[in-house]
Amino acid sequence: MEADVVARTRQLSQGGWAAALADMRPGMRWLGQGRLQINTYNYPPRKIAGAQLLFVPVTPRQGWASWDIPHRYAVIYPCSGVLAEPVPAPVPEALGALLGPARAGVLVLLETPKSTTQLVALTGQGLGSVGRHLKILLDAHLVQRRRAGRSVLYYRTAAGDALLEAQQGG
Repeated sequence: MEADVVARTRQLSQGGWAAALADMRPGMRWLGQGRLQINTYNYPPRKIAGAQLLFVPVTPRQGWASWDIPHRYAVIYPCSGVLAEPVPAPVPEALGALLGPARAGVLVLLETPKSTTQLVALTGQGLGSVGRHLKILLDAHLVQRRRAGRSVLYYRTAAGDALLEAQQGG
């Protein structure tokens, strides 16, 4: 769920509501001027001004809409974000030899910001191991961190990106 919130926040900041809502469910799109289409059916519009509208990420690959008229509405949608996506890109062999395969794998995964908990889930490594890898990558200025609510998110620096780009070049 945390990965979905991070991914949606990024989409919202880069492209507004239209981008954040675009792939939540088939037929759903932001129409502008406070209007949201939740499906492709030709039902009459429903006015929900003053009501609560909740967005609820779930792990099944199917979503639905829910309402308790006149106060609460919800769009339940499949999670997106790094933990719901397919297997990450493989670690370049030379980078694995330079940093060690486990540490290089952490660096590869930080294309988008991730918490330590997310990295543990994605790598299968223990919390202590991921923490040590992050400390070394921080000390080498290949990653940085920032607080996001109660979590600390790690992300690659320009130097970390350059190191990975050099691997792709040859």
